Amino acid sequence: MNIVMRLCPRVLMIAVLASGNLVLADDLDTRVATVLKATPLIDGHNDLPWQYHRRVNNHLSQLDLASDLTQIERPTDTDLPRLRRGRVGGLFWSVYIPIEGYGGKPSAVQAVMDQIDLVKRLINHHEDDLELALDASSIRRIHKAGKIASLIGMEGGHSINNSLASLRQLYELGARYMTLTHSKGLLWADSATDTPRHGGLTGFGELVVLEMNRLGMMVDLSHVSVETMRDALRVSRAPVIFSHSSAYAVTQHARNVPDDILALVGKKRGVVMVNYLTSYVSEPMRLYRVALERHQAMLNRDHEPDAAGELMAQWSALHPAPEVTLFDVADHIDHIKAVAGIEAIGLGADFDGMPPGPVGLEDVSTYPALLKELLIRGYSDQDIAKIAGENLLRVMTDVEAVAARLRTLETPRDDLLHEIDRMHSAQKTQ
Repeated sequence: MNIVMRLCPRVLMIAVLASGNLVLADDLDTRVATVLKATPLIDGHNDLPWQYHRRVNNHLSQLDLASDLTQIERPTDTDLPRLRRGRVGGLFWSVYIPIEGYGGKPSAVQAVMDQIDLVKRLINHHEDDLELALDASSIRRIHKAGKIASLIGMEGGHSINNSLASLRQLYELGARYMTLTHSKGLLWADSATDTPRHGGLTGFGELVVLEMNRLGMMVDLSHVSVETMRDALRVSRAPVIFSHSSAYAVTQHARNVPDDILALVGKKRGVVMVNYLTSYVSEPMRLYRVALERHQAMLNRDHEPDAAGELMAQWSALHPAPEVTLFDVADHIDHIKAVAGIEAIGLGADFDGMPPGPVGLEDVSTYPALLKELLIRGYSDQDIAKIAGENLLRVMTDVEAVAARLRTLETPRDDLLHEIDRMHSAQKTQ
């Protein structure tokens, strides 16, 4: 049964119970539109810049954001017409670059600068619709002017190549958050999806967090290990974010946030921006993916590539993937609200950086559908305003205030990784 057939009877029933007539659908649309006119809906993580890199080598003219990109051979999740239909007020364009092994490579610094350049060119090319935002007040100003506030988020601390100087210069270029790790660990931080080597942050890793606080760059804990989460929450002098993560208690994926961390995030006024990736938001889908990958590995081990591919196709036909819907994403929001509070929730879909999204949340035009589902579940208009953007704006404002104070008290650090971690190692052996 598709999501429309499932959702319509539910809406119909609530409409009759609430008012005795069929006006709820229009009422929900009006309420969401009113909220998003006053509050910018801000997505914490959109990977379209990487699609420009991998598909067209960052040539803007070869992928027209102003056109309907559902009509191309491999449709994207994002284009300007759909951003407008989704009432998006702002988003963080991820300047993701891959990391192939532990520690990363020095070339990452130039690679991330190339992606920052792409984002700025994209914004300038579509200046009637997009505008670069560097702080919370500029997001509100740009939204009020009818444009989409465009921010830059770095996905992975390998982008700074173990250098506080590089961190500072990337902030000057416009980056306003950095995810401490991506899929591989670093010399100063453990990743959620790699072998742990440090038990969280090293001494240098703690300095990275402190320098981000001084700069006014948000500390993003998506992708990091639980120990790194704990260390960063202990060390940071400003609220932290998870730019695209969900609740581990609902879906037990390593990329999600356990309850004790959720509670700490709520206590420390941070925000978890809920991800839409299907194996992060559905436990049946997570288990299906585990079984699929295990079977694929077995076939690859025991058969030649052509035979393995044919046998895998047969297995997939016999084992269809479970359906994942916007209701699953809403369940994560419910859980985070119960554990951390309504002020700890945001949205970080991961569009254009994941396989097809949940039914009902297929692309950037669908944010209102999720907000309407939350209203049906009993969330207030004020609640969905907080989730859409007010919580993230509050965190940004707090981060900026902390930075303004720290810059009067501290100078930029010139510590080097090998010096700091050698000193810490010596202290542990004493």
